[in-house]
Order: sequence, then C-alpha cells, then structure tokens
Amino acid sequence: MSKWNPRKSRKSRARKKEEVEHNPASQTIPEESKDLLGRWDLNVDKNGKQVPSWLEIKLSGFTTLVGYWVGDSGSSRPVSHIKLQDGKFSFAIPPQWEGGNGDFVIEGELAGAEIKGTITSNNGEKYTFTGTKAPYLNRTGEPTWGTAVELFNGKDLTGWKPSNENNKWTVKDGILTNEAAGANLITEQNFEDFKLNLEFKYPEGSNSGVYLRGRYEVQIEDSPKDRHPGNLYFGAIYGFLTPNALVTKGPNEWNNMEITLVGRLVTISINGQTVITKQEIPGITGGALDSKEGEPGPLYIQGDHGPIEFRKITITPAK
Repeated sequence: MSKWNPRKSRKSRARKKEEVEHNPASQTIPEESKDLLGRWDLNVDKNGKQVPSWLEIKLSGFTTLVGYWVGDSGSSRPVSHIKLQDGKFSFAIPPQWEGGNGDFVIEGELAGAEIKGTITSNNGEKYTFTGTKAPYLNRTGEPTWGTAVELFNGKDLTGWKPSNENNKWTVKDGILTNEAAGANLITEQNFEDFKLNLEFKYPEGSNSGVYLRGRYEVQIEDSPKDRHPGNLYFGAIYGFLTPNALVTKGPNEWNNMEITLVGRLVTISINGQTVITKQEIPGITGGALDSKEGEPGPLYIQGDHGPIEFRKITITPAK
C-alpha cells in the first residue's frame, strides 16, 4: 500500500485549480480583441468587381486569436494565428486552389461597428475589403411550410438564368443537363427558409453542387464510396460540415437529396439516409454570389466544374 504524500496531494489540487481556470466558459476576453471576435461577412473590391468573402475570429486560450477564412473561391481555411497590435490585425494563409508560392496576407482594423483592410495575394495583387458582423439567423419555433413549387418544369429553362454567356445547360426528354463545364444556373426567384428535393445523376469524375440562398454549397461530386466522409466530399456543406456517411449511389445512377434550411440550420438526407441533422452553417462557402447572409437568395446549380443531370428540382418555402 502506498503512503499518502502531502506534496503530491497539493500538486493534484493545483492541477485541478489550473483546469478550472482554463475553462472556456469562464474565459476572460481581452479588452483589445473583444470587438473583433465573431464572424464577419466581407465584401472585397477586386479590380472594380465586388466579390464576397468571410472571416471568423476566435479566442484560443488567454490571448491568442485564431480563426477561419473563406475567399471568393475554394473552401474555408484555418488561420493558426491572427496578430493584433495597436488596434490592427493581420494574418497570413498559404494558397489553396489558386496555386503558386508564397502566402496571402490579410491586414485590417475596426472601423466603428465594421472592419476594413487589404488583401495582398501571393502574386502581389492588392485588394481592399470591408466587413460587417454576420447575422445569427436564429429562428423561433418550427416553420410552417407553404406550397411546393416545381423549379424545373421538364421542358425548358423558364425561371432560370445562366451566370454568363458560356451556357451549357439544355433540356431534353424531361432532363435538365449541363453538358460540360460552362455557366452556373441561377433561379430568378429568391428564397429564405425552405425544403428542397433534388433528383440528379452525374458521370464518373464529375463535380458540381447546389448553392442554398446562393451562398452555401452542398457538394455533389464523384467521391469514391470507400472514402471516409469529409467536408469537401459528396453531401457536405463545402469546407464546413461533414456528413456522417457517404451514401451516394455513385456515378451514372439517380440520387435523391432532401435539404431543409431554416436560418443557419441545415438537415440533409440522401437516398433515404439522414447524414446532417440541424447543423449550423458558419458562413458562406467559396463561389457564393454574395455575402449578404441576412437576405433571401436564389438557388444556384454549379455548372462551371463538370456535367450533371437533374430530373426533379422541387422547393417548398416556409411561410
């Protein structure tokens, strides 16, 4: 039998006290960073064109700032350290799908209730940005659903518009088809909270997606069925939310997807299996039409990556 050691007992109590002091629920937020913490919807002036972006700033431990960044393309990127000095913040992130060498450098500061700053790309291009706090989009109570609307009439592109002149979308024998990489397809109507039902088929190796409110991409791609689920693969909210299983039927098979979006909370069922349940979408995904998260937005189907076919697109808006 071991003897009681008062020194070890004091050390044990000290460790327990230290653990309590490190409890995030009782975290003391430094005064200099408290107004920066949170999620920011950004608008970037990119050579005269306004493109959306997004930033989350979080407190790690006592004083270290970390976060996530979403550019106008690609997925969310972790930020390991956001420096804050004399009221100005800065961080660097490596390139993603842009390629090339060197880091992107983001520098900014508070401007009243907003933030502003610059983005310097890894090839030296410099853009300015402004940002406002992202809305919570909390809803009270369960939605009351309206009447289902067939967004695809089985005949033509009525109710839709291509994003540019490189339109590869056609309708034949009741099937909406994107024949090759070209324009995205956007509804003329905007929506807020809704249930969406899709029936689609994609060829081997293809990549597409459906953007909810034009801001949050549900990934549709030819992910191998033996791959672990991930937030870049089939059924994910691209770069943010991972489905609990890859339940695609695979290429050249008709898949069914049901999506419910209420505020920021999304539920996704694929081929009869629920893979995401009322999970919060933190912010916009790369390729979003804008960063105006507090507003309704269109549905848009990604057509600039690869071919895909739809035979059913039905939306039921909340009243």
